[in-house]
Amino acid sequence: MDQDATSKTASLSKQVSVSHATRGADHNRDLIKQSDQGGENILLPSLEAGVTLLDIDGGRGVPVLQSLVLDHLLMHDGPAFWVDANGHATTTILARLTPSQRLLDRIHVARGFTAYQHYGAVCDLQTAVNQSIQKSTADDGMHRHRSSGDDGESSQHTPSLIVVPAIDTLYRTDDTLGQRHAKTLQARTLAQVTTYAEGYDVPVLVTRTTTDTFTSPVETVADQHLKCEQTKLGPRFVGDEFETLVYPVENGTHYQTTFGYWRQLLAVRAWQGRQESVSPAPKSGASDDIGTGVTVHGETQPLTTDPLLDAWTAVSAGER
Repeated sequence: MDQDATSKTASLSKQVSVSHATRGADHNRDLIKQSDQGGENILLPSLEAGVTLLDIDGGRGVPVLQSLVLDHLLMHDGPAFWVDANGHATTTILARLTPSQRLLDRIHVARGFTAYQHYGAVCDLQTAVNQSIQKSTADDGMHRHRSSGDDGESSQHTPSLIVVPAIDTLYRTDDTLGQRHAKTLQARTLAQVTTYAEGYDVPVLVTRTTTDTFTSPVETVADQHLKCEQTKLGPRFVGDEFETLVYPVENGTHYQTTFGYWRQLLAVRAWQGRQESVSPAPKSGASDDIGTGVTVHGETQPLTTDPLLDAWTAVSAGER
């Protein structure tokens, strides 16, 4: 009887823990942690607090931008505030991309059609955020005690992301502004954006229409810089803390396609080949070593100038 009671108690405890209410972002983070990747995002870069500049080659990259926004909202609570220009906040694309229509309710969009309208929308962002917080806390007033145990990573009331795409386009094309005034107004917009990133401690995602002297201040204020290249297999992101090395295929696995991956693989193969094959003695006064690499066992070993040849030799000798 005691064993049966203990078994029933354990079963009930497990059932309660599984059915315990969790927020959407918490649930998604738990699923990521349970995946084979150990919580590491290998397909899309994570947006950290501060200003992130996203440069997209091969067009405006609206689906890429919107995918990053939706991915961030899936992993974090709180609304996103979007100051749009050039029609980047296209609702039809957002609706096609989103896995949940509830995400769209968390995106607040303001549009500017002139440089002054855009600057005004950026300046009014603080008022919009305060109104959103007041409304959401009033609607959720009866359930505020639930947030007392939050881990502090994100809040369902405060902003989780600010998006300002094509931040230069209206200041560049507005005929009512001279070049000097256009640069000044854009600089004030960048100052406001930086203030929001620091004040709310959230990511601010910005893009620009082109890379030139007019948009060089955007890169100057950015804390992170992401570059996205459109390839046949999908977008490839490169940043200080992230590089796309794999692409998904239909059967759910991942295809390694980038040069960065193959360089890493061949470096490991080269070291294995040197250990298992007879290597000629180095010439006096000369060395083929060009640096070091990390093996599959976590050991650091020197690399040669011809890793492909060493890897081929190792495979030919029967090494798998």
